[in-house]
Amino acid sequence: MASQAQPQPVATASDIRLYTMLASVPAGRVVTYGQLAELVGFPRRARWVGQILRNLPDGSSLPWHRVINARGQISLPPEDGGQRQAELLRAEGVMVTPDGRVNLADFRWRP
Repeated sequence: MASQAQPQPVATASDIRLYTMLASVPAGRVVTYGQLAELVGFPRRARWVGQILRNLPDGSSLPWHRVINARGQISLPPEDGGQRQAELLRAEGVMVTPDGRVNLADFRWRP
């Protein structure tokens, strides 16, 4: 019996607002999950942002790596994308400490 491909979830209007705001975060800057949620009109929905980002399609050009937690840290474990996120941020000029911290006072995007 042949396996069937799982259908891709349809993006909602809220998802598209999130994608649009994320796409506008400039290189060399970061936002927090909660900040991004608030910017699209969903304060206190940081976990929702995390779920949406976790489900981005492979090969997405959205700058997912510019989103960090409220403590200024990369949330992903190093072996599950955290190391890659740190590398991408450093390539844009964001200073990331060896333990995955970013100084929000210096690098937070303020639209």
